[in-house]
Amino acid sequence: MAALYPSLISSDILNLQRTIESLDPYCAGYHLDVMDYHFVPNLTWGPAFLHAIAKATTKKVWVHLMVDNPEMWVEKLDLPAGTLVTFHIETTNEPERLINLIQNKKWLAGIAMSPKTAIEELFPFLGRIHQALVMSVQPGHSGQLFMPSAIDKVNRLAEYRKSNNLHFSIGIDGGVNKENISMLVKAGVDDFGIATAIFGQPDPVAALQELNKLIE
Repeated sequence: MAALYPSLISSDILNLQRTIESLDPYCAGYHLDVMDYHFVPNLTWGPAFLHAIAKATTKKVWVHLMVDNPEMWVEKLDLPAGTLVTFHIETTNEPERLINLIQNKKWLAGIAMSPKTAIEELFPFLGRIHQALVMSVQPGHSGQLFMPSAIDKVNRLAEYRKSNNLHFSIGIDGGVNKENISMLVKAGVDDFGIATAIFGQPDPVAALQELNKLIE
């Protein structure tokens, strides 16, 4: 079954504890964008903030590293076993080493690709990782419109997974909303990072509940 991860970058930062408590019953976990103002033109939270969020919930934490030098971040982080840590294939020359670093910490390894990146770059690693993440917007800012070209990548990943008898999940991040989420589930998406479609609505809890009904 598909899993929804509210992307806390778009939430009310001053009331995160209350937000997490209200959303916990209706989501699989939380999507945490880490941006460094180098790989992407934005800056978000650091390790201490990530650790605090992880302690505030029993749900899975999905850390999306949109940073140069993701190895440094992996070494600094102290997160619970089972945390999903997704890095961008464009940010490392040693993806195998980075996968090992993540897995040695008892975390789940994911690899993301930006819209410009060919899907074939992930193929050598799909047998080792937990998640392949398709970016359906340019990384760096929430609130962007969904890029239809992402659907082809999802279809090809789903076909590759089936034909090679693999078990990685397919994630998508960017522009997901109530108009396209059902179609994306049918295409094969398992994990959804969702920002504006939840936190841009008058009632985030009701918006999350509505999205859950659409993926049943």
